Amino acid sequence: MLKRWPDNPILAPEDVRPSRPDWKVDCTFNAGVARMGGETIMLVRIAESVAHAGAGEVRVPLLEQLGDGWRCTTRTFRTEDPDYDFSDPRVIVSRADPRRVHLTSMSHLRIARSSDGVHFTVADTPLLFPADATERYGCEDARLTVIEGRCYINYTAVSDLGIATALAVTDDFLRVERLGIIHAPDNRDVCLFPRRIDGSYWCLHRPAPLHFGAPEIWIARSPDLIHWGAHQHLAGCLGTGWESNKIGGGAQMLETDRGWLQIYHGVDAGQRYSLGALLLDIEDPRIVRARLAHPLAEPTESYELHGFFDNVLFSCGALIEGGELRVYYGAADRVMALGTMALADLWEAMGV
Repeated sequence: MLKRWPDNPILAPEDVRPSRPDWKVDCTFNAGVARMGGETIMLVRIAESVAHAGAGEVRVPLLEQLGDGWRCTTRTFRTEDPDYDFSDPRVIVSRADPRRVHLTSMSHLRIARSSDGVHFTVADTPLLFPADATERYGCEDARLTVIEGRCYINYTAVSDLGIATALAVTDDFLRVERLGIIHAPDNRDVCLFPRRIDGSYWCLHRPAPLHFGAPEIWIARSPDLIHWGAHQHLAGCLGTGWESNKIGGGAQMLETDRGWLQIYHGVDAGQRYSLGALLLDIEDPRIVRARLAHPLAEPTESYELHGFFDNVLFSCGALIEGGELRVYYGAADRVMALGTMALADLWEAMGV
């Protein structure tokens, strides 16, 4: 249902300067989006890898502890090493213990600014770069939510300790205050609501159960954005098709006259990522008022079908401009793209 922007992708690795001279930019994707100060701000996930490796080698970036601090370094693997599985380009997995992995790239978060929401200028330096043990493998997939005049940044902190969700806050996108981990491993795809409801802050989150169940969307509430409780399952996988394997929150929550709109992702058995839409009750967001029966968008374009990880649409940010929904999404884990549609058409499709 999304109409692709004719000049997609709107941001590609070729548009971004590496953070280090010996690294290269592999991916520019999964950006959080907000409107502040008359600008559209994207906080883009920039995935970088080591620019040069020897024949038959893979060099991975990571943080190592040095005294009381942390510094960037690299580790080298031989591709013929039978102790590791190199089949997934995103990770190197220990065959003896599949829980022991290394990412082939390290992600940080970088600002891109636009006056029209389409043409973006990317900063040359990171806004948030991995800084401690919980971010040893990178900072990923930020969502931006303006709450009470401040912009909160929730992002995925990835390390050998697991996949957690961290929170930071900024007033100007020049200085950022890290507030720490708000959801312990394994948990990601956190989407904050832009205002209190019944005196509490609210969020969607996506725990990944180890023993039973599937990764699905939960909802929680907090008195202070740091301590979260009253956890409740909100929406699960459906059927045997596009959202049968796992689902997770996507863009920050959008307030509309019909309810709280959530643009989420659904994954099928073949690891194909599509976008869907949920509508939650405006007074009690634990109530699902409507759910789009078919995908809002699924991979069809060449930049969505082929990239660092094929067949992926993944949104971390959306905006409503007048009567138009703008969905900013990562495509094939490599580039940023834009899709639009009239809200009236979405409401009709959702039956609300």
